[in-house]
Amino acid sequence: MLARQSIFKQTPKLLKPRNLATPPCIFRNTKQFTTTAINMGGDQPEIITAYKELTSIKAQTQELPGKDVDMDPLAEFTKLEDWDDDGKPYLREYVGSGKLKGKKAIVTGGDSGIGRSAAQLFAREGADVTIVYLPEEEEDAQNAKKAIEADGQQCLALALDLMKADQAEAIVKKHIEKFGKLDILVNNASKQIMCTDIAEIELANVESTFRSNILGMFALTKSAVPHLKRGSAIINTSSVTAFKGSPGMMDYSSTKGAIVTFTRSLAGQLAPKGIRVNAVCPGPVFTPLQPASRPAENMEGWTVGGTPLHGRASMPAEMGPSYGVSISMPGQSLSLTAV
Repeated sequence: MLARQSIFKQTPKLLKPRNLATPPCIFRNTKQFTTTAINMGGDQPEIITAYKELTSIKAQTQELPGKDVDMDPLAEFTKLEDWDDDGKPYLREYVGSGKLKGKKAIVTGGDSGIGRSAAQLFAREGADVTIVYLPEEEEDAQNAKKAIEADGQQCLALALDLMKADQAEAIVKKHIEKFGKLDILVNNASKQIMCTDIAEIELANVESTFRSNILGMFALTKSAVPHLKRGSAIINTSSVTAFKGSPGMMDYSSTKGAIVTFTRSLAGQLAPKGIRVNAVCPGPVFTPLQPASRPAENMEGWTVGGTPLHGRASMPAEMGPSYGVSISMPGQSLSLTAV
């Protein structure tokens, strides 16, 4: 198999990029930090990509939970980077082939970011989708709903908060009332808040992060499993920080580690029922959660030159196919896996 042309034209060497949040970092204060990472380029690497905007991300910040409509640049959800015969990158639209025809899915955080990409790609494969989001994200949710419906599928948009105990049951109930069955559950919604000093961390924020990222996942899964039949699938969104840690987001990375363990445990429990359970563990992805969880100056040039494969953050569109593969694999062979 021929190796793909490197995206960098220069010889690999060590580089100190700015504002890299996901790999291990040495923080100077809450607004500035430095990091050393292996980079495939030189001091001024040329990043070859069709996602040109990601090579020069502007300073920007938002209030939690963050909104796609306020991102600069706007995210891509269905356009994937590909390479022509001359090794030049271009964007192509994801085209489905009916792999999920007739399936019904719930995607939390489906209004924006990775969740929206997964939801739209499910629709292009023939699935009807329920997206779950916070009331503050209504504009993003309506945009996602319109995009799914434009691909010929139905979309139920539910503004419900999984941090509230009774909301999980309501989500499943409304989904079943609309679609009659449940085949796919994507536990994707999460939050993160940066804090670089454990002596200054607010325990209320730690509790809120665990309630959002872990307890909400437990609650929704508990309500959903009785409706899942043999051949159904659950996908949980974890993170590379589950394995690498994150000095600036200890509570967040702790929840992501817990999600991997939850996934493995649940996969073992549900395997006899023929229900697959997997986790997707993204690296840095350009989603509203990023500017909503750090100062504006830390977003300027975010991750540029600091990721070995791309030299940039990923677009949500690059994550969506991982969810589709985890669901559409024939048979029951893919389970207990962190992608």
